[in-house]
Amino acid sequence: MVAKTLGSLRRPRKLNRSFTVSFILFLFLAAFGAFMALPLVYAVNNAFKPLDELFIFPPQFFVNNPTTDNFYDLVALMGNSWVPLSRYITNTLFITITGTVGHILLASAAAYPLAKYRFMGSKMLFSIVVMSLMFSGHVTAIPNYMVMSWLGWINTHASIIIPSLAFPLGLFLMKQFMEQIPDALLEAAKIDGANEYRIYWSVVMPNVKPAWLTLMILQFPMLWGSDGGNFIYSENLKTLHYALGQITAGGIARAGVGAAVALLLMIVPITLFIISQSNVIQTMATSGMKE
Repeated sequence: MVAKTLGSLRRPRKLNRSFTVSFILFLFLAAFGAFMALPLVYAVNNAFKPLDELFIFPPQFFVNNPTTDNFYDLVALMGNSWVPLSRYITNTLFITITGTVGHILLASAAAYPLAKYRFMGSKMLFSIVVMSLMFSGHVTAIPNYMVMSWLGWINTHASIIIPSLAFPLGLFLMKQFMEQIPDALLEAAKIDGANEYRIYWSVVMPNVKPAWLTLMILQFPMLWGSDGGNFIYSENLKTLHYALGQITAGGIARAGVGAAVALLLMIVPITLFIISQSNVIQTMATSGMKE
């Protein structure tokens, strides 16, 4: 009798919900999802619109006569540039991948001792990190430029990569996730002979996979959309976003090319988000640990 009672208590309860309520909830979520997808659908349609449909009033949401002329015009314009398109793509990929991977490694390595060890000044350091979240990037733009100038990194990719490594949200997020890892798990790894670096890489990092995947989703689009700003002046070091932006600045005649550029700049971050989102949801659902 006791075993039967304990078994009934351990068995998860099923949520009693009628078919009507489930159907209404499904319709609500479907409508909300469709509304959120409207800007993306509109951008895709604009990229394949001829010029006469781009300037029609009132604007049409869907394309009537799809064409790929906008993309051919974009390739032709980039072909006339004295810096090849592959150079812009290489610069962008180098900045984006280096900045994203470096930020994840640096933020996780700094968050591990803050989350699992108590040393003099640890609380003050974390308070500084939390306080830095209050400041916008526009506030620190001038000090950031002065520091890059003092270090001699102006007109180099380091002027974009290095500041991205110190994104305070990454350290805050990693620390909060690492605090959820049981100390008993780390102690068991030490008993098995693992040193701190092995524990960090083989135990901590796999268990905070949702955190660094989330950082990747946040950091990658920010670096992918960077145009160099006031830090890079050499044309050979410019990014793809800058090059495509210069093309679309040609006026109304390049409106179709601008629509194609907008779609191309959106494809990579959205693809990364779609791939990473499933991993984040799966990891969050299966890797919860309690001591």
